[in-house]
Amino acid sequence: MAETKREIERKYEATPGTGLPDLTRAPGVFAVLDRGVTELDAVYYDTPGLLLAADSLTLRRRTGGEDAGWHLKFPVATGIRDEIRAPLADTLPRTLAQLLRSRVRDEQVVPVVRLRSHRDVHHLLDASGTLLAELSVDTVHAERLGAGGTGETTWTEIEVELADDADPAVLDAVEKHLKKAGVHPSESASKLARALAETGGGPHSPAGPPTDGAPDETTAGGLILAYAREQRDALVALDPAVRRDLPDAVHQMRVATRRLRSAFKSYRKVLDRRVTDPLGEELKWLAGELGVARDQEVLAARLRARVDELPRTLVLGPVHARLRIRNAKSAAAARGRVLTALDSARHLALLTTLDAVLADPPLRKAAHRDAGPVLAAAVRKDHARLSDRAEHALALPAGHDRDLAMHEARKAAKRTRYAAEAATPALGKPARKFTKRVKAVQSLLGEHQDGVVARDALRTLAVQAHAAGESAFTWGVLYGREEADCAAREREFPQVWAKASRPGLGAPGTR
Repeated sequence: MAETKREIERKYEATPGTGLPDLTRAPGVFAVLDRGVTELDAVYYDTPGLLLAADSLTLRRRTGGEDAGWHLKFPVATGIRDEIRAPLADTLPRTLAQLLRSRVRDEQVVPVVRLRSHRDVHHLLDASGTLLAELSVDTVHAERLGAGGTGETTWTEIEVELADDADPAVLDAVEKHLKKAGVHPSESASKLARALAETGGGPHSPAGPPTDGAPDETTAGGLILAYAREQRDALVALDPAVRRDLPDAVHQMRVATRRLRSAFKSYRKVLDRRVTDPLGEELKWLAGELGVARDQEVLAARLRARVDELPRTLVLGPVHARLRIRNAKSAAAARGRVLTALDSARHLALLTTLDAVLADPPLRKAAHRDAGPVLAAAVRKDHARLSDRAEHALALPAGHDRDLAMHEARKAAKRTRYAAEAATPALGKPARKFTKRVKAVQSLLGEHQDGVVARDALRTLAVQAHAAGESAFTWGVLYGREEADCAAREREFPQVWAKASRPGLGAPGTR
């Protein structure tokens, strides 16, 4: 089974003769304990084209030391990585292979570099003997493997890794004393990056747009393609985050999917819909699979909060227990559905097709025109669609039909907002203000829809409680509160919509 460790470290250039300063002079460091020498032997894996290295990921199989095994590292921020560990095995563990799937697709990972390190380890302790950081002086011998090159190189570096739960300020204190001793930060982000650079070259830059006749970002095509590539990159990067069940990962991946699909729909005068419509259908499928999990997250959090808000005198029967069981079952089913989708051949085909379309985009004539007028026209068209749906919802009496109409208006608001976001680099401040107004509409309608969904769930819970011989009183109270909240949102809707009813983009045709 894989485990995760947050790795916070800094690397420094050194030579075999570099001496360590007295680090007990650093604030908080009471003692430096020599832990002896360890011999480490690590083989790093990547695709032949170094796709992992291009995204600053590292995958290795290491022997020696206390953490021998397979290690997969994801960058979090400068000097911070999440290390996913799996037990030592001859082949790549399935748990790690799944986390690489969105990047490597059907390619095999192969050995690319072997690093053998002579590690001199020192523990930095506080006055109570608690570990603050581990400092290692590594003499590294790197050997390029496979078809990527046959070079070798050797260097010495100092690595300081923060201990679990230690104050990151200790790294600043240690660095200050290392710099005073003439030891400076390494220019390489990792051992692998340095080894690749010095033994035959690192990864190539990810493929961009075609160079011949490609629109630049002052044109409608260039700007929309840049936006689409940003969403594609998010889909790829969020795949392992969803698999790791990281907070908000499902939501962010669903948003990227919807933004991309909306861009294809909104900007059909830029990209040929005969190519993008089939891709949009696949994005709709993926958003739907992610939506089950996301909607469950939102509903579960809402119901928990509603129950917690009630006075104890209104909580009759095993309300908390029934809610926990309901949420756990729904969450497990939703997560299983998401993982099945991500593991499917259909998902890989979507990513591969998306790459192909963005590498050779189906540009129309408008793609080569100045971005401003083209994108403003598209935003206005989406806004007109939103206006029709909003006015229709406002004209209906309260009830089921209005609930449905407000939900349709919400979807139109979301598409309009995404279109405006994509156009903001060209349209500037007016688009930013417009996006903010439409987002307010979307948020209000979203709160209304969340209430509608919650009422359905509460009715089901009430029926189940009654059938089990329990009191359904509490579920009825909560249903009434949700009904009142939905009514409040409906009363607020006209005022919020009035502020967004005109695009205000300052071009011909402004409504």
